Amino acid sequence: MNSLVFVHGYLGGSAQWAGQVETFANYFQVITPDLPGFGLNSVKEAPVTIRDFATYVLDELDNKGIDRFHLVGHSMGGMIVQEMVALSPERVDKLVLYGTGPLGSLPGRFETLSDSKRKVSEEGVEATGRRIAATWFLHGEVAEGYQVCADLAVKTSTQAAIAGLSAMETWSGVASLSKIPCSTLILWGDQDRAYQWSQPEQLLREIDDARLAVIPGCSHAVHLEKPGIFNATLLDFLLPARS
Repeated sequence: MNSLVFVHGYLGGSAQWAGQVETFANYFQVITPDLPGFGLNSVKEAPVTIRDFATYVLDELDNKGIDRFHLVGHSMGGMIVQEMVALSPERVDKLVLYGTGPLGSLPGRFETLSDSKRKVSEEGVEATGRRIAATWFLHGEVAEGYQVCADLAVKTSTQAAIAGLSAMETWSGVASLSKIPCSTLILWGDQDRAYQWSQPEQLLREIDDARLAVIPGCSHAVHLEKPGIFNATLLDFLLPARS
């Protein structure tokens, strides 16, 4: 059975993929690592570069004996998987860049990364995490999937909350886009407040073998806002075409 790896983003964790694990386990060996400092690994110290996060995930896969895999990265996780491909292109079969882009500075985000960093320091992780999580949904705190993300956000250590923002601020994957060798799906919610259209558009323009899926009426957490459409879109991309 082929392996499928989901890499969560900033303030996330493996628990956010519960619905995907249930669906995709029928087709793949599903792996949903928690990044250091986040989710179930909140006691671990987070690295301060996207490349070091990528190395961590690759090492985790090595420890599980997983050599080749399909790879899905969400938000900051989308930056991490771009680095994973740069480090080990031969290991990735198909790539999904979901709600992400090639510029870690996040131009056009609802607030700058430096503003978020300041608010983590002044207001704490819980207040900042709940506020940021609300922006990931078209209907904010009343959205069905909001509580899952809010509960994960508040588990993030203060060190990881600041380190993750610093890692994104200093990262760019632009130079590596033309070198991505694998078939790539770019998936984006048309009301995403974290990643403006210029980000997925640049991915689509500069990755050789890329296709685009825009999900209407969604913000940043498409997999929780419209899980049926999200899962069907990924399955259509990942599974072999039937003749």
